[in-house]
Amino acid sequence: MKPKIDYSIYLVTDRDLMSTDTLEEAVEEAIKGGSTLVQLREKECTSLDFYSTALNIKNVTDKYDIPLIINDRLDIAMAVDAAGVHVGQSDIPSSVIRNIIGNDKIIGVSVSSLEEALKAEKDGADYLGVGAMYSTGTKKDANKTSMDDLKKIRSNVSIPIVVIGGINKERVKDFKDTNIDGLAIISAIIAEKDIKKATQELKELFLEIRIL
Repeated sequence: MKPKIDYSIYLVTDRDLMSTDTLEEAVEEAIKGGSTLVQLREKECTSLDFYSTALNIKNVTDKYDIPLIINDRLDIAMAVDAAGVHVGQSDIPSSVIRNIIGNDKIIGVSVSSLEEALKAEKDGADYLGVGAMYSTGTKKDANKTSMDDLKKIRSNVSIPIVVIGGINKERVKDFKDTNIDGLAIISAIIAEKDIKKATQELKELFLEIRIL
């Protein structure tokens, strides 16, 4: 059965930015701080290294009953029995992924426009990663998404939305009236010296804007 996902604080990993000695430690500290979902993002490693890392990270996420999403690599997601896979606009279409991965897994799709969002929902995506909302050093080629575009997407799709791209503590308040489901965060968590504390603060800020 497809897991019920809390998208509130969606950690996206980046080993080049992490403040800890190991990725496993970074992920565990973020989970202790309140991260509700983890996406393993490995852009520059061999398939074997990605697989080994995914197994190690899944040991951590399983320990805390936190879903693990694999970025881009459907094969790795299936090999480690992850909760799902997240793909971009240049990856295999979610409709094809659904036929392969079945109905019990989660599929997320990165979108930056209403047109892309509508197509992703139609093709069977379970959630959308909308952005980049702000300029970000972790993905220099990302298309920017305006706040108006975000609101249009929210008004026209029924599946959950997480925002991504330059999200930090100062910017959480910008999303007060957008009715989003979560924040996808990289450097504002994983690059912080105290990852647990940074995650706690971001979660508190997000919960505040959801209540308002």
